[in-house]
Amino acid sequence: MPRPVLICGAGIAGLWAALKLAPSRVVLLTGAPLGEGAASGWAQGGVAAALAADDTPDLHTADTISAGAGLVNTEAARALAEGAAAEVAELAALGAPFEREGMTWSLSREAAHSRHRVARVKGDGAGAAIMATLIAAVRQADHIEIRNGWKAVSLLGDTRACTGAVAQSPDGRTETIEADATILAMGGAGGLFALTTTPSGAQGQAMVMAARLGATVQDPEFVQFHPTALNAGLDPAPLCTEALRGEGATLIDRSGHRFMKAVHADAELAPRDVVARAVHRQNATGKGAFLDCRTAIGDAFPEEFPAVFAACQKAGIDPRIEPIPVAPTAHYHMGGVKADIDGRTDVPGLYAIGECASTGLHGANRLASNSLAEGLVSAAQVAMALTSGTEPAKPRETVPGGSATWTPLPPHALARLRQAMSQHCGVERSETGLAALKALITDLRAEHGDADALLAADFIVTGALNRCESRGGHFRTDCPQAAAEAAHTQLTLADLASTQSPQRRYQTPAE
Repeated sequence: MPRPVLICGAGIAGLWAALKLAPSRVVLLTGAPLGEGAASGWAQGGVAAALAADDTPDLHTADTISAGAGLVNTEAARALAEGAAAEVAELAALGAPFEREGMTWSLSREAAHSRHRVARVKGDGAGAAIMATLIAAVRQADHIEIRNGWKAVSLLGDTRACTGAVAQSPDGRTETIEADATILAMGGAGGLFALTTTPSGAQGQAMVMAARLGATVQDPEFVQFHPTALNAGLDPAPLCTEALRGEGATLIDRSGHRFMKAVHADAELAPRDVVARAVHRQNATGKGAFLDCRTAIGDAFPEEFPAVFAACQKAGIDPRIEPIPVAPTAHYHMGGVKADIDGRTDVPGLYAIGECASTGLHGANRLASNSLAEGLVSAAQVAMALTSGTEPAKPRETVPGGSATWTPLPPHALARLRQAMSQHCGVERSETGLAALKALITDLRAEHGDADALLAADFIVTGALNRCESRGGHFRTDCPQAAAEAAHTQLTLADLASTQSPQRRYQTPAE
């Protein structure tokens, strides 16, 4: 009997790939209970696709490249722009309730887009609605075996090939699953930060497990901070979708002054890294940052943006009559496992799609709403590659190894790491802060071993230390200009070992 395709992760990318792989046998590890652990379900804006009469894939490609600050892979951007519209249409045919006006798509415009091109659901409900549609379809698919709540904790194989994974059940049992192809669709690394809009369990596990097998990690330092998360002490921080600004909401300080007009020609619709730094500085200087939706949305808020309205109500805020306090928070990881547009990594038999992959699509700064589009298109690409019969044969033997040394990080150590990551590797960074953070990670590794969260954080911090420039989502206060030539960061586990400084101790500000 042929071995299955193993998919690790059940966000939009993992679920769409599982459906697209029919009739091939698929084993799907959901990580958390199906529908609960994926950041996809929290996405608000929608899916970017050239669906409007005045839009084209060429324009979408150009906007993606422009936002990416010199590091976008043109082939990856073109593949996304040319494929997204068809995936949205197929998803709609499956039952996803995208908004329409008759036969015309209802589209939002978000930051750095030159056209209205974001297919939406109920203003801010795209992620949840798409996930519900996909989960229903996956549950009905005969070719998919759902391992609900099971998660991959290590990969089988070595640099010659990945031959499957070791999976852990919700009650702690482990099982070896052999596979002809293993697809990582495990999301990002926002859970490494104290302030994040993503599930706290997303801690960069995919890039660590892949790196243990010999895969390359690319551009890990590029973390996108969403500029407008609700700043009300909630963890995770609820997102205030960019579509609000697309509809005319403005950013103001405590006195009511609209501060973005002096920062960028596109004001509130400037690229995310620009807006995030401006909001960060407003809060850091005590002037405050607030999203004013009173005129643009007003009384229609509960109907047009129900998810944001509910979050505001939970925090005791009525956005119809008062501005929303906002702050930038870790939102999306643009780095990850180096892969091509079909998901292939350096290791035969191992694929990476969605947020955990780094194809060069997002460069240094992801274009708004390209994330769900990437999940759909990358899933379709990897499924096509695996079902076309053109993939090379993989060794049949199961090779133990990979990340067999996986251990979780104790909660108190994880909390310390998350606080330090937000403090020293956030919207603005410096060599001094990053070096202190590197020292903390070294200390924690000495105390707790090479837990996945520590190695993932080490990749991000090492990349940030090595990139002595400011570009896109990576801003160094000590190197505020971009280098003359844009270059990708590529790291392996050996690069982390060679840059450790165990003699240097980390000190918290209190110490």
